[in-house]
Amino acid sequence: MSGLEIERKFLVKKGDAFKCAAFSSSHIQQGYIPADGATVRIRIRDEKAYLTIKSHSDNGGLTRYEFEKEIALDEAQQLMKLCKGGVIDKRRYLVNSEDGKHVFEVDEFYGQNEGLVVAEVELQNEDEPFKKPDFIGPEVTGDARFRNSHLLRYPFDIWKESLPEEFR
Repeated sequence: MSGLEIERKFLVKKGDAFKCAAFSSSHIQQGYIPADGATVRIRIRDEKAYLTIKSHSDNGGLTRYEFEKEIALDEAQQLMKLCKGGVIDKRRYLVNSEDGKHVFEVDEFYGQNEGLVVAEVELQNEDEPFKKPDFIGPEVTGDARFRNSHLLRYPFDIWKESLPEEFR
């Protein structure tokens, strides 16, 4: 898959509402290979693996070019050895929007990012309307702290006190 990725990111309120609403979940581990001008990610999701390259965004993280290709699991395991700064460990829950027209990907983080839960929704265009489930909180799309690659360098346990209690 390749093309423009348009996504918005939100904090998720504490509690299990998102888990109860989920129709699917998977375990994800991902790391990043250093690259200038792009983000290069290796992801293992359950028993499948992917190589993803994303351009930097020029509009606050809302839209950017994305290339993604499924790769062999053993190749991903070898590429993970090239990743710098450790690995993001999380569980992703898929939840339908209130009107059923969109799917929210809700990530519950582990390790040093324990307590952080964020949701993303992919859109066809930047102005596309969508209905958020009740557990979705404020938008953090342009806030670099919530990018997975940033969480490796500055994990949530360092700065979680900067968020309201209901989101940590």
